[in-house]
Amino acid sequence: MPPMPASTVSPELARSVWKATEPLHSHVYFAPQRLDVYAAVGLEPKVMGYFASRSAPLGAVGPEAVAATFYNFNPELIASVIPQAWGVATPDAVVGARTATADLSLRALLGEEAIGSAELAEAAELARTAAEGAAHHAHGRPLFAGLTGLGWPKEPHLVLWHAVTLLREFRGDGHIAALLAARIGPLEALVTYAASGASSASGLRKSRGWPQAAWDAGVAATAERGLVDVAGPDGALSATDEGARLRAEVEARTDELARPAFEALGPDGCERLITLASPFTRTVREAGILPGTRKR
Repeated sequence: MPPMPASTVSPELARSVWKATEPLHSHVYFAPQRLDVYAAVGLEPKVMGYFASRSAPLGAVGPEAVAATFYNFNPELIASVIPQAWGVATPDAVVGARTATADLSLRALLGEEAIGSAELAEAAELARTAAEGAAHHAHGRPLFAGLTGLGWPKEPHLVLWHAVTLLREFRGDGHIAALLAARIGPLEALVTYAASGASSASGLRKSRGWPQAAWDAGVAATAERGLVDVAGPDGALSATDEGARLRAEVEARTDELARPAFEALGPDGCERLITLASPFTRTVREAGILPGTRKR
């Protein structure tokens, strides 16, 4: 694969922007407000709500397209709710419901003072600049490209949410390209991620809808490839040297592929966005609605 065009934004800085803004996107999948909002348009709000709301910018696509673009979810789980979702709510209605969820959730999480702050408005403009610049690199990025077809919200907190959602899907599409180049399939991606210690195997298996037998087969195939070791009666996973090397290579390539999204900002703009977004992100994390941050 030829090198990416030269950029003043380093891959490490592109990763830092993602880490500083990701919760401002992902809270929408766990916001308690989604339950009533999605139900109001006819969706079962959890499994159906997730797959329909994230894929709605692509239109009324079938389960095959959703499975391909989401990559590591069990296709049977997706087929249990798609295309049924489009029979009860149009993609436009679902996009509207997702935006309404983001509005209600951010207002509840951040508070009206933060929502109306100059800092949030500046962060929104910086993130929008990056997202609009990323549109010049949309080829091969279907989830990102689908979002570019939507209009921009008017209110700054929704501009920020929409922009970081675009940037997240831009990165995610690149991550799938990196996995494919490394010949890491959907289950192998989950298994190697769990073996890295970044997340629990049981949590990944359940959240992605894989039955135990399929998961065990995926673990066996990944171990046979020499990427993970399995130890103990509970099947604890650990990365082999080769597995750790390959996973690090995928992450580095993902950072490299994400970099063009930030060319319009440059290093100073990226650092400013991190500075502005970090307090809002911290507030979202401290609310405890995201996996791994939930209050006991």
